[in-house]
Amino acid sequence: MDTPPDEGIDLNEDIEVIELDDQLQDVADQLEDGLEDLGMEDDEDDGDDGEAAIGAQVRPDRDDAHIIFSKHTGPVYCVKIDPVTCSMGVSGGEDDKAFVWRLTDGEVLMQCSGHKDSVTCAAFSHDSIYVATGDMAGMVKVWKIDTKQEVWSFECSDLEWLEWHPESHILMVGTTEGDMWLWKIPGGSTKTFQGHGCASNVGKIMPDGKRACVGYEDGVVKIWDLKAASAVQTMSGHEAHEASVTSVDCHPDNVLVMTGSVDVTSKLINSNTGKAVVTFNCKIPEVDKDQENSVEAVGFSNIQPLAATGTLTGVLCIWDIPKQVARQQCKHEAGIVRLKWDSSLPLVYTCSLDGIVQLWDARSGKSEAQWLGHQAEILDFDISRDGAHLVTGSGDQTARLFSLQSPPPDR
Repeated sequence: MDTPPDEGIDLNEDIEVIELDDQLQDVADQLEDGLEDLGMEDDEDDGDDGEAAIGAQVRPDRDDAHIIFSKHTGPVYCVKIDPVTCSMGVSGGEDDKAFVWRLTDGEVLMQCSGHKDSVTCAAFSHDSIYVATGDMAGMVKVWKIDTKQEVWSFECSDLEWLEWHPESHILMVGTTEGDMWLWKIPGGSTKTFQGHGCASNVGKIMPDGKRACVGYEDGVVKIWDLKAASAVQTMSGHEAHEASVTSVDCHPDNVLVMTGSVDVTSKLINSNTGKAVVTFNCKIPEVDKDQENSVEAVGFSNIQPLAATGTLTGVLCIWDIPKQVARQQCKHEAGIVRLKWDSSLPLVYTCSLDGIVQLWDARSGKSEAQWLGHQAEILDFDISRDGAHLVTGSGDQTARLFSLQSPPPDR
């Protein structure tokens, strides 16, 4: 397990399909110093198969939440925890509202008002100075936490995703029209990245802070140079997915990226060459049957050469990257919505359409803990950087905070 992530993989080799059944601070300084590095000026079915339908009510046996945030009047689509103090959460919902609230008691610290459509994106900057909120109609707003004042706003086309730079006050978004925008906050200096006519579904700024990996509705994956505002690698044709890209993650080595798709596959891609190293087929016929399926979540472990995929039919798969085989298949009772690796242990957290958060041991494939309380599907979740708390957003119109330091009761 101490094998380096790329051992056993030729990053330039031809694509191989693996079936489940077969088993930054220097960059940040440069960006802040006039932003020269970026070339910018600062001027469903709930029957016997156990699959929970979206919107279906669930009745948990208990409520493990330490705090229930209930200020929203519609489903809560997005949640994040501030990365510095780990004391604040932000949540956005169908009620066109976003709130910044204190994790210890759920008190509202700030309401982010002025949105006219569902708030589907919300995130804190790397230093927790700013919080950004974005709605489906394309209104993006940035607020300064200490003054509780809106410091910047912009309206683009319908929003798909929003991402802060990992070490700078730079905000990037993708739209349904396929275009992307990059701004320095609060000055508003702008870069635009022209799409190719279909939605930019998901994007992530890479660890070097100079590139971004973006997945599109037509299955294409692009690596963008943020300074040049140009695509340096494009995975299309046989290299691309056969259907819409749903999720993306970037390996800490700054080379490998991982994508998931409606075509029920996940790809490991060399971002330097634009070549797919391997394609993981995440279909399991005996589980999927006639159910609708897709890869909804992907993620790299930061400490071991492992990756994970989560599907709409509820299968968490742990992949051995060097050997390119599936180590574990962990079946959920409902579709997986999000997954996150523990930062220091080989453990994976998942949230699903039955309103449950689970913790899985990637070595054994066993569920180690469950957190209950939601009465509808979980739509998003986040884990605090200090590993103490987990926050969820749900279709039951609440956000919930769970303590990771005190385990839930025995199931």
